[in-house]
Amino acid sequence: MGVPGPISQMWAVSSYVVRQKLKGRKQYPLVLMLEPLLRCNLACAGCGKIQYPAHVLKKNLSPEECFRAVDECGAPVVSIPGGEPLMHPQIAEIVKGLVARKKYIYLCTNALLLKEKLHLFKPSKYLTFSVHMDGQREHHDFSVCLEGGYEKAVEGIKAALAQGFRVTTNTTLFDGADPKSVRAFFDEMMELGVEGMMLSPGYSYDKAPDQQHFLGRARTRRLFRGMLSNRSQQWKFNQSALFLEFLMGKREYSCTPWGMPTYNVFGWQKPCYLLQDGYADSFAELLAATAWERYGTESGNPKCANCMVHSGYEASAVNDMFGSLGGMWQEVKARMFGSYKDRAALQLLEEPATPVHAFGPLVQIEGPVAEETRV
Repeated sequence: MGVPGPISQMWAVSSYVVRQKLKGRKQYPLVLMLEPLLRCNLACAGCGKIQYPAHVLKKNLSPEECFRAVDECGAPVVSIPGGEPLMHPQIAEIVKGLVARKKYIYLCTNALLLKEKLHLFKPSKYLTFSVHMDGQREHHDFSVCLEGGYEKAVEGIKAALAQGFRVTTNTTLFDGADPKSVRAFFDEMMELGVEGMMLSPGYSYDKAPDQQHFLGRARTRRLFRGMLSNRSQQWKFNQSALFLEFLMGKREYSCTPWGMPTYNVFGWQKPCYLLQDGYADSFAELLAATAWERYGTESGNPKCANCMVHSGYEASAVNDMFGSLGGMWQEVKARMFGSYKDRAALQLLEEPATPVHAFGPLVQIEGPVAEETRV
C-alpha cells in the first residue's frame, strides 16, 4: 500500500521512513503483510493460497500472535490479506487491537461477506477495507471464478461507504487484460466513491492453478503504459506514483522484498509474500537469515525474472521518494501533473485483447454467501 490517504497516514509513513534513514537502516519494513488465515470462500485460478491441505486451511493466527508480529515488525502500515480475513472468527478483535496500536490497516477482502460483517467494525482513519476488484463485471467474475461476484462486491463497497468506512480497491491484472476496459473500470470505481485504487500485475507463483496468464515484464510495461498514459485526473491511486511509473516502464527499481514482509500460520515467510523459501521464527531472524541477494530480477533467479509486483517494488519506489528532495519532487509532480500524454499509447488501446476466460468454470451465487464456505 502506498502513502496516499489521510494526512495523518502520510505523516506517519514519511516520518517513519525518515527515522529509518537517519538510523542508517538499509533494510526496513514499510508494510506488514499479515495473513491470519489462508482459507477463502473463492477459488480464484490466479491465486494459490487455498491449494494447501485442509488441515492447514483450518488454522488461524490468534489475536495475540498477530499483535506480537505487528509489534516485532514495527511497520506503520498493516495489510491483512489471506485467504479471506472476514472468515476469521476473531477478525474484529484483531482489527481493534491494531487500531489501538495506531497502525494503518488495509483489510483485503473479496467483499462477499463485507455487508453482513460491517457491524463488527467501527469507522476509523486507521481502518480501510481494500476490496479485491479485478476489472469490469465480466472480467472480474471470470477472474474470481464466480458469477455475480462483481455485484456482490459492489454491494459491500456501497454499504461500507454509506457507514463511513474508508474503502479502496485492489486489482491484479493478468495477460489478456483489455486496457480500454480497465480504464472504464477506473471510472466505475471513482463513481462508486472509493478513496483510491491499487494495481499490480499478476505474478506466476508455483501454487496458482492457472500458470498461462501471468504477465512478463515487457507485456506488463506495455499493458500499464496503455492503461495509465493519457489518464483522467479523476482517477485516484492508493500507491506511489513512482511505482506506477515503474510499471509503465518509465523507471527501474531493484526489488526490496523486506519492505513488505509476510507473517502467516507458518511464521515469517522467506523472502516475500509470493515466494516460499522457508520460514523464520522471528522478524529479526528473517532479516538476518534470508539471502536477499538471491532475489530480484538483477539476481538472475528465474523465479524473479518477470516479477514487478507491488510487494517487491513499491517499497523501492517509496524509498526512492524519501531518499532525496529530487525523489520527493518527482512524486509530487507525478501526482499533481501526471496525465502522461502519449499519442503512441493511444494506439495500444485499439489493439484486440484476448479475453481471459480460461481461468476455470464459474460458480453461480445462489442466496447469501455464508460461513458454510469454510473448509
